[in-house]
Amino acid sequence: MQPSMLRRSLVPALVALLWLCVLAASPVRAQGIELVALDVQRDDGELTLDFEVRLSLPRAVEDAMQRGVPVYFVADAALYRNRWYWRDDRLTRVQRSWRVAYQPLTSNWRVGFGGFNQSFATLPEALAVVSRSARWKVAELSQLDPDAKQYLEFSYRLDTSQLPSPLQIGLGGQGEWSLGIERTLRLD
Repeated sequence: MQPSMLRRSLVPALVALLWLCVLAASPVRAQGIELVALDVQRDDGELTLDFEVRLSLPRAVEDAMQRGVPVYFVADAALYRNRWYWRDDRLTRVQRSWRVAYQPLTSNWRVGFGGFNQSFATLPEALAVVSRSARWKVAELSQLDPDAKQYLEFSYRLDTSQLPSPLQIGLGGQGEWSLGIERTLRLD
């Protein structure tokens, strides 16, 4: 093999190897929602839920938030009783919703929960508030049947149905906006 032919065959391989080294050295950011903790407790006559998620928002979601687009995060919990003869019986369903929006005039992040609002200096501080809940009442213990098998379905997601209408139109094929996690927890 001639030296010029050897150079022509090695150059593309070296360029590809160089690109692999560059990509391996660049930081990779995991995107999505990771469930860190999920716990159900029985105390004071109530069934309560504690949860914590780790949020890693995709670049498109963060860019939209930086431009002042409000984003909603929703946590759902539903308590079911097993039935052998029909679909499982839903005993209760509770939902929590948080609104996170950037306020450009004050350079603050605002988190809304129910009728309460709180301001934060940075996005990570605001996301820390919406990513956990403690002692969330799911049901009264009197609603539970001690002899029946019951389970809790939990979900946490970015709610794209509450985004402004122009944004909802283009989200059909964009997977980076569909963030969510679901888990089922058996009650003993």
